[in-house]
Amino acid sequence: MALTKSLFETAVTALTELQEGRGAADARLSAYFRDNRKLGVPDRAFIAESLYTILRRRRFLEYLAPDASPRRLLLACLVRLNGINPRELEPLLRKAEIEWLHELKAKPADDLPLPVQAELPDWLWARLVAQYGDEQALVLARSLQQTAPLDLRVNRLSGQREAVLALFAKEGIVAAPMPYSPDGVRLKDKIALNKHVLFQKGVVEVQDEGSQLLAMLVAPRRGEMVADFCAGAGGKTLALGALMANTGRLYAFDVSERRLANLKPRLGRSGLSNIHPQLIANERDQKLKRLAGKFDRVLVDAPCSGLGTLRRNPDLKWRQTELDIAELAIKQANILAAAARLVKPGGRLVYATCSLLREENEAVVEAFLAQHPEFKAGNAAEILAQQKIPLDTGPTLKMLPHQHGTDGFFAAVMQRGE
Repeated sequence: MALTKSLFETAVTALTELQEGRGAADARLSAYFRDNRKLGVPDRAFIAESLYTILRRRRFLEYLAPDASPRRLLLACLVRLNGINPRELEPLLRKAEIEWLHELKAKPADDLPLPVQAELPDWLWARLVAQYGDEQALVLARSLQQTAPLDLRVNRLSGQREAVLALFAKEGIVAAPMPYSPDGVRLKDKIALNKHVLFQKGVVEVQDEGSQLLAMLVAPRRGEMVADFCAGAGGKTLALGALMANTGRLYAFDVSERRLANLKPRLGRSGLSNIHPQLIANERDQKLKRLAGKFDRVLVDAPCSGLGTLRRNPDLKWRQTELDIAELAIKQANILAAAARLVKPGGRLVYATCSLLREENEAVVEAFLAQHPEFKAGNAAEILAQQKIPLDTGPTLKMLPHQHGTDGFFAAVMQRGE
């Protein structure tokens, strides 16, 4: 596609708005496209790909071009990352930019500082090094720079994985079974899934393999009382409902009316009738007090930094701060303690995040167990083995993109004494 001056300027405007605005990049970019409906599909693709490349590789681009404007950041991206010759861009350039861009093209990129290679802010790089060491931290960081595949979960109530794979193959869509989740299908390329008959009929849902395995750790049985304490838009809720074969009662709690509203169309497609969405004010809501000690299984997919999802949400590494992590850890501890009150004697509690950081993961669980002797740590690997899932990351589940091809996930299983 030829890059016109108009498209280039539009991309600069979009990048400027993305940098100056607040909130998630995907939501802001969607809003920009809604406000600019005349943009065609190729134009939107160029803008989205350019902006996400800049978000992923911002540290390197700013190392080459310190204090660069959004316009110059985009030029640096096109030349250094997309391999475009500066001469091809000269019709789009101002006079002062021509020499600057040729100099930028010639700048060496040897012996880059490790945080620049990792494409992470210094504070986050330091934390990963403390946990994994320099070499492993860099491998992990580079895997987070890649684009995530499109992962799907087959709804057991309405389809079988083999049949889904056969239909995709017939349509020329390259797909493969996931290595761990028995319900998982991974597509090689992105497709317009919302227009596909399998999606419209609720046979498949978008869900990362790591997220699917969280439901497997809860391992709900037919007829049980189960709670998804921080349900969000309900991806794990739907997976739990299918594992329960549409029996028992599954409560989907969340503090956001908007997120629960997003669950409704997914619930309608799924064919599940055992799910009961419940809006709560906070973790101390009276509704929860009335349900104390009544649940066989409780999943706490706690609000977190989301740093395990950087393949999908690269802006998070620039939006989160050390103070945010400290505040999240306090919130996570409060939510876990509140959710634990719902668990009946002999019941199971699963705490999970999509964070990479010990402060949000092991530290929260260790503090909880120290304060709640009625709960004992379980073994995630044993629970997965019982379901014939060939994955052993130790007593806790730790999924990492460079090792497992998933987003970064952490989960700990705890059992309440009889």
